[in-house]
Amino acid sequence: MLDGSTASTVITRLRERGRAFGCNDNIADCLEPGDLDLIEADVAYHLEEALWALVIDTRNDPNMKDTAQRVARMLVREAFAGRYAPPPRITDFPNAKNLDEIYTVGPITIRATCAHHLLPIMGQAWVGVIPTERIIGLSKFSRLAAWVLARPHIQEEAVVQLADTIEALIKPNALGVVIRAEHQCMTFRGVKDQGTSMVTSVMRGMFRDSAEARAELFALLRGLGF
Repeated sequence: MLDGSTASTVITRLRERGRAFGCNDNIADCLEPGDLDLIEADVAYHLEEALWALVIDTRNDPNMKDTAQRVARMLVREAFAGRYAPPPRITDFPNAKNLDEIYTVGPITIRATCAHHLLPIMGQAWVGVIPTERIIGLSKFSRLAAWVLARPHIQEEAVVQLADTIEALIKPNALGVVIRAEHQCMTFRGVKDQGTSMVTSVMRGMFRDSAEARAELFALLRGLGF
């Protein structure tokens, strides 16, 4: 259907389950088979209407042929995929050697979308951990970051959401997550200030409570290019 009824059906389902559906919420477990195809078709239909409202002749301009469909697919399947896809499968392992020192991962390439202007946020993330009983493979941090960041975001919330996701999985003694990113809502529009980036961080456990542990973490992160 191309009248918004798919979204209305999904929203009703979400409300019945008491679920939030803000821009950076994941709603995968409330979607049914075929919903994403219908959502994508609805988005393409309304994007076509939006382009026409911008007085762009999408019916006769060959440059705009199928643009609405391409953008709809990009949004649903890529840029906002973290809203609609279930979390990546993450295998954890016992901390067999009882590692109680810091290990760090980064830089991890991140891509998100500014919730205010729907323009790209591009940057890098770094993670530091002092584990407890469970650890995960290094590549899994990248998978989790890609899943969490593939949504409309403000960076201040994105770094917290990524930290929450990692902490829930491995319950570490200490966790530090740092994101440094450039926002095209600042570089492409508005002040158009090139080269400006934003840094946000979340410190949990020993990294929050111990200045010495935090200083050691940032010394290690500088070795990874932070």
